[in-house]
Amino acid sequence: MTNKQVVGLGLAGAASLMLAGCTCVSGGFSDDVAFMKEHTPIILLKDGDAAVAVAPDYQGRVMTSTFDRKAGPSFGWINRPVIEKGLLSDEEKKGKLEEHIYVFGGEERFWLGPEGGQFALYFKPGDKFEFSDWRTPAVIDTEPFEVVSTSKDRAVFRRDCELTNFSGTVFKMGIERTVRLLDEAATAETIGIDLPEGIRMVAFETDNRLTNTGEKPWVPETGLPSIWMLGMLNPAPKTTIVIPFKAGPEAELGPKVNDAYFGKVPPEYLKVEEDILFFKGDGTRRGKIGIGPKRTKGVAGSYDADSQVLTVVTYNMQDAPYGYVNSMWEHQKEPYSGDVINSYNDGSPEPGAAPLGPFYEIETSSPAAALKPGETMKHIQRTMHFQGSEADLDGIALKVFGVDLETIKSKF
Repeated sequence: MTNKQVVGLGLAGAASLMLAGCTCVSGGFSDDVAFMKEHTPIILLKDGDAAVAVAPDYQGRVMTSTFDRKAGPSFGWINRPVIEKGLLSDEEKKGKLEEHIYVFGGEERFWLGPEGGQFALYFKPGDKFEFSDWRTPAVIDTEPFEVVSTSKDRAVFRRDCELTNFSGTVFKMGIERTVRLLDEAATAETIGIDLPEGIRMVAFETDNRLTNTGEKPWVPETGLPSIWMLGMLNPAPKTTIVIPFKAGPEAELGPKVNDAYFGKVPPEYLKVEEDILFFKGDGTRRGKIGIGPKRTKGVAGSYDADSQVLTVVTYNMQDAPYGYVNSMWEHQKEPYSGDVINSYNDGSPEPGAAPLGPFYEIETSSPAAALKPGETMKHIQRTMHFQGSEADLDGIALKVFGVDLETIKSKF
């Protein structure tokens, strides 16, 4: 794989280059939580039957969620072998993926962009834009976040750190992350529709803040960071990712979708229409897509037709005067022309090779953070899962995506 082919890999793509595959079996939410508690502290947020499992040592990561904590499904993909082994010594991780990243999994994690390019945070000054030099910063990989406070339905974390980008710019950062379980009223307000009585649901919000704690302003000429949220979800044969977007000419709004991250996605996995796209989330073929900031409607999601689970992800749309960071693994002509929403379907990276998970991802990013000393950028993401009859779910799909479930199911 050449540098130009490695376009904003994220952990999924980079890891797939090196990992031979794993078996990560989930027995449901209660089983996942019991397993994780054997290896790392877990904070359990609860509202009735709904629950969210959060891992402080994994940067306040939401590991998984459910609408029934005793007998319900586990929505987050959990990489049990990596969690079970824990952190390796320098000698133990030589030649292994853990030299570059610990793939713990998790339904939503806090990351920072950009990944590649002259302002990269995952390459040191003088590195080559190749996997052998790629390293996830420890602050978002192996180092815990401090637990500030916890209650029944929320947990607050913080972390101060200092990072140097590929160009040698030093960023002194303060990170604050609040994970909050949303009740039915807050969820209904978010999606703009009352929930039918028969719906079972779990929803959570993360409020992620990045503060310039240094004495110098962050400026585009020497690099800007961004907040990057990535969610790894369990795939299913009939899972379809749905992303509505603004219709209009490419000359004005840019391409409808960037589907060239790992080579063009074939039509049997991606259908792009005038104002909406459908992308398979079945974990059988690796592919990644992105939506630009002029196209986004601030929402993405998926529907699993077998389990009748509708997933909705939203974020706070805000002005982006300096654009969105570009994560291409090369010296970039346009370092602030990145995507705002991404989705990844895991699968075999090459014929005969095992997948990393499998899983699928939904990702959102904040604008590039041109912050003066003491200034803060906030990126809020909400993840919601609804389970029920298709008649009850149809109204939600129509409201948030603009299409009904029959249309979604008919695409693949």
